[in-house]
Amino acid sequence: MVDISRLFTPFSMGDGIELDNRFVLSPMVTNSSSKEGYVSQDDLAYAKRRAAAAPLQITGAAYVNPYGQLFEFGFSVSKDEDIAGLRQLAQAMKAEGAIAILQLTHAGRFSSHTLAREGFVYGPSPMHLQSPIPHDVKALTVEQIKAIVEDYRQATRRAIEAGFDGVEVSSAQRLLIQTFFSTFSNQRTDDYGAQDFSSRARLTFEVLEAVHGVIVSEARRPFLLGFRATPEETRGHQIGYSIDEFLQLVKEVMDRVPLAYLAIASWGHDVFRNRVRSTGRYQGQLVNQVIYQQLKGQIPIMATGGINSPEKAIEALAHADLVGASTPFIVDPEFVQKIRENRAQDIHLKIKAADLPSLAIPQASFKDIVPLMDYGESLPADSRSLFRELAINYEKEEA
Repeated sequence: MVDISRLFTPFSMGDGIELDNRFVLSPMVTNSSSKEGYVSQDDLAYAKRRAAAAPLQITGAAYVNPYGQLFEFGFSVSKDEDIAGLRQLAQAMKAEGAIAILQLTHAGRFSSHTLAREGFVYGPSPMHLQSPIPHDVKALTVEQIKAIVEDYRQATRRAIEAGFDGVEVSSAQRLLIQTFFSTFSNQRTDDYGAQDFSSRARLTFEVLEAVHGVIVSEARRPFLLGFRATPEETRGHQIGYSIDEFLQLVKEVMDRVPLAYLAIASWGHDVFRNRVRSTGRYQGQLVNQVIYQQLKGQIPIMATGGINSPEKAIEALAHADLVGASTPFIVDPEFVQKIRENRAQDIHLKIKAADLPSLAIPQASFKDIVPLMDYGESLPADSRSLFRELAINYEKEEA
């Protein structure tokens, strides 16, 4: 039996915000909102069913701009009409005392729903890509970039009005902010170009400073600003950015705004076990270990990716302060409770269609997420197959 005691030690986020254990419900889009991006009753039931799952909870991606919508049937924070539904979502998440964080995103050139809807996407630089269909990436103008920064500012105002306890700005997994920092995606030569570190980092700085400015001026109680990011980007021997550059980025961000936490996220199987691929002094070391050694005590570090058992949670916490999980909470909202009570054998990662109502899993859900579940394999194949079968229910709802 593993020693789970550290998983259940309290943790302070500062400003009087105390967590009674180290688990975080990480972002997971359920594809169950309305076509217009409004929070649905299904969204609310799903969130309320998991209100006691973890003391810190982060929503799935809320898009700050319609052209940045990552997945279909995700929810929006791009207009004032979204506030009413988001307020209900915050209340559902906080029903059992959890801290509720709204994740703010712009998917940029990886906005699959924008591509399906518009036939093109926006990114740092013009490109012609073949996957998933031949399409063009249109370069954002400086005016459009400034407007997106304003989108993040207004989204933060809406999150405060809706009653969330914080926002998380995601630059992870090829979202827009990351692609500006990446020399793979960014071929610009203007103030946001790839010619030097400061230019590549400019959008990161501007978005986080804009968000922080709203928090200072509008929040009347402690309000957290989290940052989710991928620590390196490589393609074989090519480097979009190295872990050294990432550490420099985070340290410069911390000099500019008071981050509440840094969540480490990436694609792959058991992401928390990823090793540094880029050449240099850290090559071959655990990514999380490098980040934790460099930033421990300066900012809370959250490990994520593939954590679906007590053993993995303990392993991840060796190089982090918090442990984020998403897929286990879909199929077993009592995941943490069972670990606390030494009932790991009762954790159910495999479910049947008959279990959906008791888990408040919408009949039409996860249609865009199943391929990512397949990639990470945090859930058994049977559970992923069940979610794949739910896609037909979207057609029934539209009929």
